[in-house]
Amino acid sequence: MQMAPQMGYDRAITVFSPDGRLFQVEYAREAVKRGTTAAGIKAMDGVVLLVDKRITTSLIEAESIEKIFQIDEHIGVATSGLVADARALVDRARVEAQINVVSYDELIGVDVLAKKICDHKQTYTQYGGVRPYGTALLMAGVDDDRPRLFETDPSGALLEYKATAIGAGRNSFMEMFEEKYNEDLNLDDVIILGMEALYQASDMKLDASTLEVGVVTIDDKTFRKLSEKEVNTYVERVLETHKEDEQEEEEGDKSE
Repeated sequence: MQMAPQMGYDRAITVFSPDGRLFQVEYAREAVKRGTTAAGIKAMDGVVLLVDKRITTSLIEAESIEKIFQIDEHIGVATSGLVADARALVDRARVEAQINVVSYDELIGVDVLAKKICDHKQTYTQYGGVRPYGTALLMAGVDDDRPRLFETDPSGALLEYKATAIGAGRNSFMEMFEEKYNEDLNLDDVIILGMEALYQASDMKLDASTLEVGVVTIDDKTFRKLSEKEVNTYVERVLETHKEDEQEEEEGDKSE
């Protein structure tokens, strides 16, 4: 039986196909595309990470699902893809951050840590007996009064963004960001923008119990996750805005 052309290039090792593709890396990216949606947005005064945890059954304890992690006091990450792979990278990132403190007596730069994690991910695309990490990370933090936001790809590629998203709802989020994002927004504004994008991507549904939001500000340079009560305050604002819009549309239809 004749195998499909790519079958010989995606088995025990990651090797280039004749047309220059790495199929295992592409499969790892597909795992990210099927993951929960995570977004990162820079503001004038900090950075926000937002994740929809996508609870599939009411029997799951929502707080047991963690998609946003603190790496160092000034850095946090949001994940999409294989959760176990993400946890391994989070552990490695935490160790790298502490090594920097012990070696240089200063906090690690967000860009330096992002590059170290991407260098590690890249090695898993070129050696036998290993597979690429099936997860992408959004890394947010503050360096010298400057908000930073990086996306790490399964291939080890690294890009810095003003606003971006990974996971199943990426396209919907990017359309919203390209239309409404500007650099003059504050943290409060970008949290609302992220939830607006999630509202559009999730069939007009928002639930504070299934959302994780992490923020780091320029003022205190400390990453923290918002409580469910704080998240619910933003959710109610978004839902109230859309409720008012719907009422205005109904009144307009009646007047016609």
